[in-house]
Amino acid sequence: MAVHILFVDDHREFAAAAREFLELKGYRVTLAYDGMEALERLAEEVPNLVVLDVMMPRLDGWATLESLRRNPATAGLPVLILTARKSNQDVTHSFAAGCTWYYGKPITDFEDFALVLRRLLEDREETAPSQNDSQTRLSS
Repeated sequence: MAVHILFVDDHREFAAAAREFLELKGYRVTLAYDGMEALERLAEEVPNLVVLDVMMPRLDGWATLESLRRNPATAGLPVLILTARKSNQDVTHSFAAGCTWYYGKPITDFEDFALVLRRLLEDREETAPSQNDSQTRLSS
């Protein structure tokens, strides 16, 4: 089964282009256009990774991320903040809110962006407990 990415950005043309690129890389991509829609999508299905813009209507990316981190079902999800906001304060705020990685817009090299996503997914697989580890912990 393909790795599932939830891509959240209010710029619909950009989101569609990103989905097309990521699908060519073999990912399954669901789009959401603001934080409220992202939370609705997450209630339906938890993806393997979330790409999240900051400046969006209804619920911005930081508030969305904080909501994800409070929910036990999504607390451990890797979340890449993808935004044009690049000040040191914005980066610090993003990591304080719980992002896994921060990537600035515009994306000038989609291959590099895909490499970052792959690395975040690999890191999650490496740190996730195996089924045997879980069983061992439960029986201890």
